[in-house]
Amino acid sequence: MCTRGEHHTVPLSVLLKRELAIEKIERPEIVHGQACQSKKGEDFTLVKTECERVVGDGVSTYSVFGIFDGHNGSAAAIYAKENLLNNVLAAIPSDLNRDEWIAALPRALVAGFVKTDKDFQEKAQTSGTTVTFMIIEGWVITVASVGDSRCTLESAEGGIYYLSADHRLECNEEERERIIASGGEVGRLNTGGGAEIGPLRCWPGGLCLSRSIGDMDVGEFIVPVPYVKQVKLSSTGGRVIISSDGVWDALSAETAYDCSRGMPAETAAAQIVKEAVHSKGLRDDTTCIVIDIYPREKSSTVLQPLKKQGKGMFKSMFRKRSSESSSHLGKENNELDVVEELFEEGSAMLSERLDAKYPICNMFKLFVCAVCQVEIQPREGISIYADSSNRGKLRAWDGPFLCLSCQEKKEAMEGKRPSGDRHSSGSD
Repeated sequence: MCTRGEHHTVPLSVLLKRELAIEKIERPEIVHGQACQSKKGEDFTLVKTECERVVGDGVSTYSVFGIFDGHNGSAAAIYAKENLLNNVLAAIPSDLNRDEWIAALPRALVAGFVKTDKDFQEKAQTSGTTVTFMIIEGWVITVASVGDSRCTLESAEGGIYYLSADHRLECNEEERERIIASGGEVGRLNTGGGAEIGPLRCWPGGLCLSRSIGDMDVGEFIVPVPYVKQVKLSSTGGRVIISSDGVWDALSAETAYDCSRGMPAETAAAQIVKEAVHSKGLRDDTTCIVIDIYPREKSSTVLQPLKKQGKGMFKSMFRKRSSESSSHLGKENNELDVVEELFEEGSAMLSERLDAKYPICNMFKLFVCAVCQVEIQPREGISIYADSSNRGKLRAWDGPFLCLSCQEKKEAMEGKRPSGDRHSSGSD
């Protein structure tokens, strides 16, 4: 008989609990491919797989994918590619567990986009870029976007989901109203004699997008605050396509998936670019990243949806995390609920996007700027609620806080102060 202290045994219940925990957070297999046909040389991609971060006694992994479609030069696209991820990660406390880290991503992405824009504008370069930026952690996909590059998802069951927003003025009435309210003008190019041609643009500057990184010469009502969507895949996986507007101007999401169905990710990306160029010609940089997300035991096969669902099925397959109970859903709906929506927000107002009502209320440190992460002296920080129109419920001494320069940036984006000299640039 063993005496106490000779060795330690682990109870079976603890071992079973560990097995269940490992199974619960098992990582999918992620396989990607990318392709590009260049016209202007202003499209750039970011691909980082198997990124690691320390969580307690273990290590958690995540993958990052992004497309940066520059205009008026490539400087903004290159800068965002090189700095955006670090700025996002800097806005997340290092001591969060996995679930907290995922919940903190939407606000950290907002802070990272705004800091990247602010830092680039300080370089006084006039180019700009769209950004579609995706982080995959386990089965959770988080996408942040400004501009008109898009991210779509097709689940293994055949439903198509749109994970980004289109910030073209031509098709976004809400953004047109926001820019006008902030002091900008929206209209088409006037060729003289009252004739107007081309898409709707923001004036001064002539940019046809309402959100981007850079574009300091257009006016700060062209904001870098991203639309963010976070979803959780079922364990059957799915295929994600991230492409610049060179693809989406030529192909619908359905066509992009159909033309590449059954192909490995690398071949699929090349086929989508080929189809887009064949349809419209090479009028712009045409870039595509395809990401396949599989259960590990199925990673050697090419993802093929079980069946195509009609367009009317797409929205019904998104399940809101908070309000819907499975007990209220029929068996048929439960089978279709393969993608769970965890988070969605598209407001351009920093006071709404950094609000403490969002998950992880304490993620911002008391004496650190919520956007640029610089230390703030106790009496220098400015609450994001300062000058809020909803003063009855908000207190100006509540955090998170901004430094003076980030507060000025916030006020300029909201049209509360002039944003400096503006020059016409005729951006595309």
